[in-house]
Amino acid sequence: MPSPNRTPLADRVTGALVGAAVGDALGGPVEGYSPEQIADRHGGPVHGVVGPWHGDAWRTARPVAPYHKGDGHVTDDTLMTHALVRVYTAVRDHLDAYAVADHLVPDLMTNPRWIPELEAETLPLHRLFLAEKWLVARLHYGHVDPREAGTGNIVNCGAAMYMAPVGLVNAAHPEAAYAEALDVAGAHQSSYGREAAGVFAAAVAAACAPGATPTTVIDTCLALAKDGTRAAIEAVADTAARHRAYETALRPLRAAVAPFDTVGPDYRAPSLGARRPSRLHAIEELPVALGMLLIGDGDYRATVLGSVNYGRDCDSIATMSGALAGALRGEAAVPPDWAKRVAEASRLDLHAPARALTAVAEEVFAKDRARRRAHEQAFASLTGDTP
Repeated sequence: MPSPNRTPLADRVTGALVGAAVGDALGGPVEGYSPEQIADRHGGPVHGVVGPWHGDAWRTARPVAPYHKGDGHVTDDTLMTHALVRVYTAVRDHLDAYAVADHLVPDLMTNPRWIPELEAETLPLHRLFLAEKWLVARLHYGHVDPREAGTGNIVNCGAAMYMAPVGLVNAAHPEAAYAEALDVAGAHQSSYGREAAGVFAAAVAAACAPGATPTTVIDTCLALAKDGTRAAIEAVADTAARHRAYETALRPLRAAVAPFDTVGPDYRAPSLGARRPSRLHAIEELPVALGMLLIGDGDYRATVLGSVNYGRDCDSIATMSGALAGALRGEAAVPPDWAKRVAEASRLDLHAPARALTAVAEEVFAKDRARRRAHEQAFASLTGDTP
């Protein structure tokens, strides 16, 4: 239940954003490894915040140097999510690809912030993966039409991983979230990477609806998703329905999503056909996150730990599943000791973005209502009907 001084909307926004950040931080130190490797390294499944894979040698250990992944540090997933929240607070309305060019890119390029994995204050751009640096290359230096800038980038989860704010601004309206996220993500991604951004935003919006369940979230995704993304979600959901605990589902979920994933069996050595546009394929992260949400029945701890112990791109998987579980059940669902540890280690106020985005969501809804009423009156005058 939300606190007496907080609306259900504020509670779900907080749950989603705090839940996403915590999931991100838990998944970061084991990203890129298999479930077996994770269990060997940690003496069994990961059950909370853990340290760097290579211990004190993180500064030089390959392949993750110089990033301090672990100890409660968030990754670029959270940095980008919070950056998109800042765009919303600047625009205070729905976003499109031009908002990415006009607000997100300058923010990444010109405003130094504390980067937990680098243990330094620097430009967020310096932490981003090349697929996100693409935004700066194409929009700032290349002056490409923002609606088309995503074309040519590798197709991965880069746009989807930070689309939770779009779903929250469009809370309980997944169709609107889907359309807005597709527009925003057009500046960053194409093909099934862009599609995943739309579907993830829709899933978050659906999770905010009163009475929502993991099943209704999945049903919403299947109703909106197209091509390989829809097929991958359906295959993973069918597999997830046969499991009650993530421990038995790790390999079955990977087998279910493998035909749609272009990366291949070795996450750190992608196949020659990896991350290219296709109507037949899907990113791996979103279907698996949805599968873990089903297996965990929306419980935050079970959902996120399943995502973390899945391995591979598990920080992004846990970011997505953490946002969904948090949106379903509010902030109380997120273990407070995890949230406190992540906030302190990452030097982040995890609640400030939620407060800001809740205010924006309320303002946008008021604007939408006024626009809708104006349209109803205008259309009624055309038809002779009473609005």
